[in-house]
Amino acid sequence: MAAELEYESVLCVKPDVSVYRIPPRASNRGYRASDWKLDQPDWTGRLRITSKGKIAYIKLEDKVSGELFAQAPVEQYPGIAVETVTDSSRYFVIRIQDGTGRSAFIGIGFTDRGDAFDFNVSLQDHFKWVKQETEISKESQEMDNRPKLDLGFKEGQTIKLSIGNITTKKGGASKPRTAGAGGLSLLPPPPGGKVTIPPPSSVAISNHVTPPPIPKSNHGSSDADILLDLDSPAPVTTPAPAPVSASNDLWGDFSTASSSVPNQAPQPSNWVQF
Repeated sequence: MAAELEYESVLCVKPDVSVYRIPPRASNRGYRASDWKLDQPDWTGRLRITSKGKIAYIKLEDKVSGELFAQAPVEQYPGIAVETVTDSSRYFVIRIQDGTGRSAFIGIGFTDRGDAFDFNVSLQDHFKWVKQETEISKESQEMDNRPKLDLGFKEGQTIKLSIGNITTKKGGASKPRTAGAGGLSLLPPPPGGKVTIPPPSSVAISNHVTPPPIPKSNHGSSDADILLDLDSPAPVTTPAPAPVSASNDLWGDFSTASSSVPNQAPQPSNWVQF
């Protein structure tokens, strides 16, 4: 059945070939084309090489009608079916066979040396392919004969995967980050649970200096007015302070002037009595 499915392919076609009757081989040294009547070929026609499966066929056909004159099946090359002569590269000896099993050896030759080269290469390429196919089929048979490895689960078999305890690059366990508002991840608090608040800038300190407490004086308001006239600095344009009680209005300018100088030490309380 497999032989019926194989198709025949054409490997080489040469339009001009000569056929010679050759004398029997005199010794084991090989055939010589000089022993043939090269100027008087016994038949001329067309040569066609075909292949069907692993066997190649050399067919000698009529140039006009295509009628088959002789056929030489080739099962191995180089081999007994095709031999080269010892004194030329343009002549070969082939073994032809008929349907009854009879065979004979004849000589063939090409006028052009390139045609002889193509004839030789076509047979070589075909049997290279046959060798590769044989090796591939042998390897496939060896693979089929090997015991197959069953990696499937048996009935009732289960596996357990442990995904937790993923370690970081330093070898410590990774700590989850808490998600804040909007899905942003927040860093965990530092060790100890205490958060250090950075001190305010110097500008903020100078604009928010709390004036020192002012002791109540036993003297009258006339002494305070004299002190304000002598030592009050030039007025500084500042935002209007919030309204205070009447007892602190007399020291409003003094406390405003002291707030504009961040590095000035507070005035002693005994300076008022002088």
